[in-house]
Amino acid sequence: MATFRLKYLSLGVLVFQTTSLVLIMRYSRTLQADGPRYLASSAVVVAEVMKLIICLLLVFKEHSYSVRALNSVLRQEIAYKPVETLKLAIPSGIYTLQNNLLYVALSNLDAATYQVTYQLKILTTALFSVSMLGRRLGVYQWLSLLILMAGVALVQWPSESSLVPEKEAVMSSSSQFVGVTAVLVACCSSGFAGVYFEKILKESKQSVWIRNIQLGMFGLVFGLAGMLSFEGDKVMESGMFQGYSTVTWTVVTLQRFLLRSRPRHCGNIPLWL
Repeated sequence: MATFRLKYLSLGVLVFQTTSLVLIMRYSRTLQADGPRYLASSAVVVAEVMKLIICLLLVFKEHSYSVRALNSVLRQEIAYKPVETLKLAIPSGIYTLQNNLLYVALSNLDAATYQVTYQLKILTTALFSVSMLGRRLGVYQWLSLLILMAGVALVQWPSESSLVPEKEAVMSSSSQFVGVTAVLVACCSSGFAGVYFEKILKESKQSVWIRNIQLGMFGLVFGLAGMLSFEGDKVMESGMFQGYSTVTWTVVTLQRFLLRSRPRHCGNIPLWL
């Protein structure tokens, strides 16, 4: 009974955390402030730094808070195994792209449309699981995926409104197209990266936290490269933390803890798969 309650309590917390993250992210991207709006690429970089710190602390704890043991583990599992470490560059780059795309999506879509459309990651993860891991899905599972696709299609169905001026309607359609495209690319990248990472974990004996440290290292590099490439002028002019507020820090923290609230090797594969 205690396990049953804990399972549903964890599910409730996850649902609340996911929903609140989407709402706060959307609010942070549409908030009218006096200064410049915070850079999404900067938020991704800060989140990667937080991930690295959290994972290092967890490995530090696993080794009885010994600095020498931590240093030894990092050298043996990362520095002395460059091939194993480089394998994480692919999913790390994809996750970095995905995180940036989510900010683009929420800047152009309302929270409800984004939340429903982003559930297509369940479909992409299922398809990649079948093709890359050899999983088999039952009839009810395929039926569930078809219902999910139908629900997403209905959400995107255009609605007629005579009260919206033609110019605003065109701008709204363009903005929605950008947002939906960003979500769809994020869904595909999320599905592939999650399954690819699970495949790597099954083929090695390294701990999840070491693997997350490797992901964070590459993610930080890719994030900094993207930020300097696309928004380097803004960073040089007003700094990396321009536009940061309490809301921004809340978004970054929630996003990081949500992504680490379950083992990464589970990817985005739902429990029924």
